[in-house]
Amino acid sequence: MGKEQLTEQYFLEKLTAAKTHFERALDCKHTEFDDLYPYMIEHPQFFWYKRYVAWSELLTLVSLCEDLTFPWKEQFTPHQVEYVEQRVLSAKVLDFWFEKNDSKEHAQR
Repeated sequence: MGKEQLTEQYFLEKLTAAKTHFERALDCKHTEFDDLYPYMIEHPQFFWYKRYVAWSELLTLVSLCEDLTFPWKEQFTPHQVEYVEQRVLSAKVLDFWFEKNDSKEHAQR
């Protein structure tokens, strides 16, 4: 693998991947975290850790995009932008990240 150019497109692609990772963690779907810590599946706190790791990754990439003045908000709904800006992974974020949990978009993820 060669050196990647640190461009706006590169960061926005990484942000999209982090958002997908977080959303898969919310839905309790397989993520890279499962491969790194397969023994954690046996522990009840596993899903909390998995979501926290994905949330931290998302916040880190948003912070980098903000520092570099890249337009990150376009990839989120207005209420998701609010959650990210508040930076706290609360029950509200876990429960209402998707506007409608029965939407087609949510079901296809």
